[in-house]
Amino acid sequence: MASDDPPPAAGWIGRARRRVEDAALVAGRGTFAGDVAAPGCLHAAFLRSPHARAAIAALDARAAEASPGVAAVFTGRDVAALGDLPVNPLVETLRPPRFPVLARGAVAAVGQPVAAVIAETPDAALDAAERIEVDYEPAAPVLDPGDGDPAAAQSWRAGDVEAAFAAADAVVAVSIRHARLAPLTLEPRAVLAVWDDAARALTVWLSTQTPHRARADLAAILGLAPGTLRVIAPDVGGAFGMKASLFPEEVLAVWAAARLRRPVRWTATRAEDFAAATHGRGAALAGELALARDGTMLGLRARVEAPLGHWLPFSAAVPARNAGRVLPGPYAVPALAIEARGHVCNTAPVGIYRGAGRPEAALLMERLADEAARVLDLDPAALRRRNLVAADRFPYATPTGETFDSGDYAALLDQACALAGYDALRAEQAERRQEGDLFGVGVAVYVEPTGQGLERAHLRLEPDGTIMAATGTSAQGQGRETAFAQIVADRLALPPEAIRVVHGDTATTPPGIGALASRSTPIGGGALALAADDLRRQAREVAAGLLQAGPDTVTLGADGFSAGPAAAQLSWAELAAHRARSGAPALEARHTFETPGEAWGCGAAIAAVAIDRETGMPTIERLAWVDDAGTVVNPLLVEGQLVGGIAQGIGEALMERIVYDGDGQLLTGSLMDYAVPRAADMPAIDFGRMATPSPMNPLGAKGVGEAGTIGAPPAIVGAVLDALRPLGIRHIDMPLTGERIWRAINEAAKATRP
Repeated sequence: MASDDPPPAAGWIGRARRRVEDAALVAGRGTFAGDVAAPGCLHAAFLRSPHARAAIAALDARAAEASPGVAAVFTGRDVAALGDLPVNPLVETLRPPRFPVLARGAVAAVGQPVAAVIAETPDAALDAAERIEVDYEPAAPVLDPGDGDPAAAQSWRAGDVEAAFAAADAVVAVSIRHARLAPLTLEPRAVLAVWDDAARALTVWLSTQTPHRARADLAAILGLAPGTLRVIAPDVGGAFGMKASLFPEEVLAVWAAARLRRPVRWTATRAEDFAAATHGRGAALAGELALARDGTMLGLRARVEAPLGHWLPFSAAVPARNAGRVLPGPYAVPALAIEARGHVCNTAPVGIYRGAGRPEAALLMERLADEAARVLDLDPAALRRRNLVAADRFPYATPTGETFDSGDYAALLDQACALAGYDALRAEQAERRQEGDLFGVGVAVYVEPTGQGLERAHLRLEPDGTIMAATGTSAQGQGRETAFAQIVADRLALPPEAIRVVHGDTATTPPGIGALASRSTPIGGGALALAADDLRRQAREVAAGLLQAGPDTVTLGADGFSAGPAAAQLSWAELAAHRARSGAPALEARHTFETPGEAWGCGAAIAAVAIDRETGMPTIERLAWVDDAGTVVNPLLVEGQLVGGIAQGIGEALMERIVYDGDGQLLTGSLMDYAVPRAADMPAIDFGRMATPSPMNPLGAKGVGEAGTIGAPPAIVGAVLDALRPLGIRHIDMPLTGERIWRAINEAAKATRP
């Protein structure tokens, strides 16, 4: 997808430039939704359900309404006429339940908002909420992902699966239950809605990763014209997929601001986010892999049962669908049958969380590969290498109907093995096992689809010669302003300091989908690159007139435009000043880029883990990682994304778990009960790099934001189980805590006693 006018060799693509956003953030000068001032602001608090499933027999809010400082109390009856949250119809069978702004007649999960109090202060709102009396009639909840009503289902089939299994020399099977995870953003959910009575319009400051979608969805739910809403995503303290959709509390705050004609603010507590924000993962997967004696993969059967919770966020169908369509990952398996279903249940909603189905698919496939290597007595890396899609087969049509755009998976694995010293690790393992140590090596090869659809960009040459670059995507800590400035600067032969990146405000940016699925650099950056190409062509034509030269003779370099070795130079600033003096309009370029297909990132990881026999505690002694993100705009940002994703992957593998009891009560509702990785839990990581540019966008870029969560769990789980293999332990559900491993070791010891 090369431009017909190649950019000058300014050299900003590929530079490890430090993030320009950090100076303000580390100095405490950031502006988050909770920091925005609003004179006369009211505050919202919610009465929440104490039951996972119950009928509401009676509700009395009179005492709350009479409480000091209370402006209004709203119940389900007040918002019954509001519309539903749109849900992405990726799956034809999608049947979402009603979107519950406030419960009416019944509650379906612990933490579901039942009533809202709007008061002059946060404390007044909380005090009044406690005065609302509700009579509940509890019922037995549905909690297991396989027991609820299926609200989404999809299947894939290719080749002769029955024949593949009939011809197999070996069949291995694995069942995996993923723990639910809390996205745990540093900044909880937050919203401030301000009504402008003169304009009869709303401005909404929202901690979101999809401001344009939030605006459209708010308009749909509230029955307002989109033009009467402005959504601003200021600094956002993390999102990880949780903030890709609207929540009932946010809708209520915006609706209340319009109804009361006063600003309304709501900021979640950490406990409210644990109980009522979206969770991630939680799926149960089962797979069977058919193999020939030499380790060739012949066929795959797989089933995905995913929990959806009691209401569906916009991307609710994505995790189960991704888990199905990503299989069999980087491996060439000619025959497969896959079913994926999502089930409504009496818990918090489950949505996209960093990786969104990709980690589920990767863990299933890598565990099957490890089991196959064990049964066939083959080296795990060698078995994988035998089955990886060959480099000469790209673009590769997968049996689930996807297209891998580019890559060299075998080279990735070879480089990771070399980086880890794989052969030496296996030799070390043999020696340590002789000494009684529990030491294992895990291997993972993964793929990462990085988004579809479109993004828009708008560039304008300012009077001082700088460039305003507005994007429809947004930022939540990825260093987006840094990377996007480099992309535009590279195309226009300007320093990145001359590029002002604008994002997050629906009033000043072109409509876009937003930041999710690792799509912002390939698609959002692609739109900026093409808009910059257009602006460069326009500027070259103007410069040709001023330099009295033909456009084809004008070149652009670090010093500006010139028409020959001896010709005068014309800088961007001089060109802009001339436009301003002459009264000509500023040069502008707008571009919509829609990718013709997904760019698929990929990578390989090798983990070495030691286990303490007495405590069961695992220690990651070595982690080697090679990722292929195509053309890398800024390697420093890529490494940061990998480290962050790996940290979350380590959390999933070793410590994180949302737990409900049999009554649907949340047992892990605070950081006293829910463990997350600390700095001391992070191992040293050896990084390598490959780059097979993607043909799906003008940059050749692939996403990398979710790679760590995809590759870390299978590499670590594989290493732990490899360490425990001499004890006959073949499976432990995540998280692989020291306690779980200790119990498994002791149960294995009991089983071998005479």
